[in-house]
Amino acid sequence: MQKGAQQVCERIRKIISLGILLCGGWLVSGCVVLEEKYNAEKARSLNFQRLLAQEEKRTAELDSEVRHTKTELAEFEARNRELSAQVQVAREQMGRLQEEAEAIREATVLERKALEDMQRKGQPPLVKPKKAELPKAVSGGHSGSHLSDKGMAAMTEPASPMKVTPGMVHVVKAGETLYSISRRYGVEVDKLKKSNKLPDDIVEIGQKLLVGVE
Repeated sequence: MQKGAQQVCERIRKIISLGILLCGGWLVSGCVVLEEKYNAEKARSLNFQRLLAQEEKRTAELDSEVRHTKTELAEFEARNRELSAQVQVAREQMGRLQEEAEAIREATVLERKALEDMQRKGQPPLVKPKKAELPKAVSGGHSGSHLSDKGMAAMTEPASPMKVTPGMVHVVKAGETLYSISRRYGVEVDKLKKSNKLPDDIVEIGQKLLVGVE
């Protein structure tokens, strides 16, 4: 009986030892799994922190770029306002120049019509007399008390058109028109336009015109 009881106790001890070993193995394996999970979660947390730091850095860079872009936009708007003001001034100047050109064109057309009417009526073109200088006084008297016959004639007679030679060229000066140039040289406006190939009666300062036409 004692021998059988000892065998039973021995078996029970073995079973208990085996159970303890199995439980210990399970506990160890469970701890290993938990440690692996912990390390994985820790790695994920560190990775997330790195990503968060990178995103914060990118956000700061984007904020800096946005501020720089706003500054450039403000400068562009200021330049745009300046350019708009300059364009407005240029448009106003262009409008005034167009009005002046239109007035000059109308005056030229009126002068041309008047000249054509006078030519059709057979009247010579009107020439404004040039101011003649007073001649020096005759010797033996007070200054300006006597005038010579030539001086009196120069004051009373109107100036005649200038003598024109073939190939003669005139340079347009300020205040001159095609009509005034034609009167100065006694050449018709149409001949001046034809010889100089002018599309209209407008001439510019410094322009060279052939007045010595046949």
